[in-house]
This record gives sequence, C-alpha cells and structure tokens, in this order.
Amino acid sequence: QVRLVESGGGSVQAGGSLRLFCTVSNYPYEKYYMAWFRQAPGKEREGVASIDLDDDTQYAESVKGRFTISKDHAKDTLYLLMNNLKPEDTAMYYCAASVTVRFPFSSTAYNYWGQGTQVTVSS
Repeated sequence: QVRLVESGGGSVQAGGSLRLFCTVSNYPYEKYYMAWFRQAPGKEREGVASIDLDDDTQYAESVKGRFTISKDHAKDTLYLLMNNLKPEDTAMYYCAASVTVRFPFSSTAYNYWGQGTQVTVSS
C-alpha cells in the first residue's frame, strides 16, 4: 500500500523558515511526479510547487523565490524549504504523487496524498 507521510510543519513568525518533509513508501514505480499543495480554511486546495521525473520544478507565483522543492530519490523523500514565510502562507500542506501528470498544479492529477502538516505563520 502506497503511503505518503508529511512532517516538519509548525508555527513561526513572519520572515522565518520551515522545512517540510514527505516520505514515500511502497510506491510501485521508480520515478514519479510529486508536488506540494496547501489548503487554508475556507479556501480551495492550491498547488505550491511540483517536481517532475527529470527533477524539473515549477512554483506558484506566490512562492517563487521563497520556496524550494527537492527530492532525494535514494531516500524516497520530498522536501519543501520555505523561507521568508508570510502570514498568508498559513495552511495545511499536503504532498502528492502520481506516475503521470499533465497539469502539475491540478489536484485531480495526483493519485496519492499524505495526511497533511500544519504551517502557521504569525505576523
């Protein structure tokens, strides 16, 4: 059974940093697309950053220059380094995985999801 587990969330002040982790287990393929999404209360889930089979990355405009997505293939772990955090970054953050993805920031493109980790940024 495929399992994604996020960790690393927490509470920080604006301008601070956090690093999120997503460990993947039992994925049936060696390479797969992954992404980070977030969902704030009362808002739709939105794509934040994605990484494809060649480790090419994409970012939402709101996080460009502040967030960095990366993947350690040997450890089957996805990371999201978040710098210069803002109160509007407050949300539950989810990692997602899929073998094929046409639109990286579409939540329907991903087959597997973690349970989420909360990030809270205070002003």
